[in-house]
Amino acid sequence: MKSDSNEIDLVYLWVDGNDPAWQAKHNAFIGLPQENLPVNCKGRYADNDELKYSLRSVEKYAPWIRRVFIVTDNQIPAWLDTSNTKVRIIDHAEIMPPESLPCFNSSLIEHFLYRIPGLAERFLFANDDMFINMTVTPDDFFTSEGFPIIRLTRKPFRRLQWFCREKILQKPLKNYSKMLARSSQLVNNRYGVYYTGLPHHNIDAYLKSDYRRVVEEVLRDEFSANNQNRMRNNKDVHRSVISYIALAEKHGLLRYVSKEESMHIMIHKDRHYKRLEKCHPMLFCMNDSEYATDSDRIKAKVYLKKRFPEKSAFEK
Repeated sequence: MKSDSNEIDLVYLWVDGNDPAWQAKHNAFIGLPQENLPVNCKGRYADNDELKYSLRSVEKYAPWIRRVFIVTDNQIPAWLDTSNTKVRIIDHAEIMPPESLPCFNSSLIEHFLYRIPGLAERFLFANDDMFINMTVTPDDFFTSEGFPIIRLTRKPFRRLQWFCREKILQKPLKNYSKMLARSSQLVNNRYGVYYTGLPHHNIDAYLKSDYRRVVEEVLRDEFSANNQNRMRNNKDVHRSVISYIALAEKHGLLRYVSKEESMHIMIHKDRHYKRLEKCHPMLFCMNDSEYATDSDRIKAKVYLKKRFPEKSAFEK
């Protein structure tokens, strides 16, 4: 299976948490965001125009992307040129079952990406705060056989550390860690291998056929049990399980990332910006969180505007 640069798509999740209509829907279902709760903080939904700058980075450094799909909840970025045939808005209702709507759980939304109409067999997935930082080619994401390159952060003692935290120190794992631990255990149960590497929290590559098969066949019961988790839940199945299974089935190539390849920036930490400038990685993520303030978000937006100043064809 040879990789064809004309048949690789890019999928984003995007939400404008500043939209009054979306806020009303969110607050009616969940309640007001609390800044100290990572599963429901302002930073999880805030829109700082990251998507605009991410698309600028894509146009500049990965013009070979065939089509861009933006998965949203009945929203369209005000600046987006929807007449551009290279981009399409996908509403949650197009790909998700009725019992999953409305949904404020990105982990659940990700379960249904393979249902996007017209999606290429080979595709990349990104959150709107992920950026390409230098010229890349399809070979940076897929092997010559067409299998995804699966980037993980090396954590050889992760399983032991989490065991000690929960069982010895009696400290509960955070929601994200619980999801990852569950995904690893599911793969271990079925394939007899436990992957300790963590997702690198950046642009990932997938095969649509493998994605569909894992969700609908291999772990069908586990995935379908999550369909009503419209807010993040400790029993959610994280999409990392799809990559772990690809590795177990020899349908992916494992690559542990270095700081020169993939970097995760917390926007409230000034030293992370300095590290980004020093290392100049291929990919970087500007992560908002419960620890960030509005001034941190303004700073991040100013930084991105300076880094990607040229308007893209995706903009009006």
